[in-house]
Amino acid sequence: MWWLTGEWASLGAVVGKAALIYLAALLVLRLSQRRTLAEWTIPDFVTAVAVGAVVGRTAIASTQSFVTGVVALVTFVVLHRVINLARFKPVFGRLLEHQVRVLVAHGRIREDQLRLCGLTTGDLFAHLRQRGVFELSGIRYVLYETTGGLTVVPEEDDAGPVPELVRAGLRESRDFPERTPDRRRG
Repeated sequence: MWWLTGEWASLGAVVGKAALIYLAALLVLRLSQRRTLAEWTIPDFVTAVAVGAVVGRTAIASTQSFVTGVVALVTFVVLHRVINLARFKPVFGRLLEHQVRVLVAHGRIREDQLRLCGLTTGDLFAHLRQRGVFELSGIRYVLYETTGGLTVVPEEDDAGPVPELVRAGLRESRDFPERTPDRRRG
């Protein structure tokens, strides 16, 4: 029956260590940047998984002390902060983050970009329907953002200039041949 309950005497230590590492994780994450859990870039995801592993292992592993868990937590959060600061340098930013990709341009799906992003047309269509978009002809651009979200830019009837933030996304995008985004494609 030991395999089911473990040693009753050690369960109190597990409760104490679990509570302490949970509180330590709350404190460390509260002191870190909000991005750690709010927007899931690659470094954010890796940090969240690592923190979860440390919290879980520290809570139940009899061979790992609370202090060891806290040191590991602080290390991961400090590394996360350093990597987030490095993202401001263009060379590191390109290494650490996905770049914007244009999935739809002037109502035309860019299948090669969908494949590179690991998305199917079904994924794209589901997102568009959820956003209330039911015709590809009404779309100027769909941008796949660095955080994994999709931005839908409607095709305007007057074909006015592309908004500033959309132009910035197009400039940052990979493999988008249209260098003059205000020009309509025929």
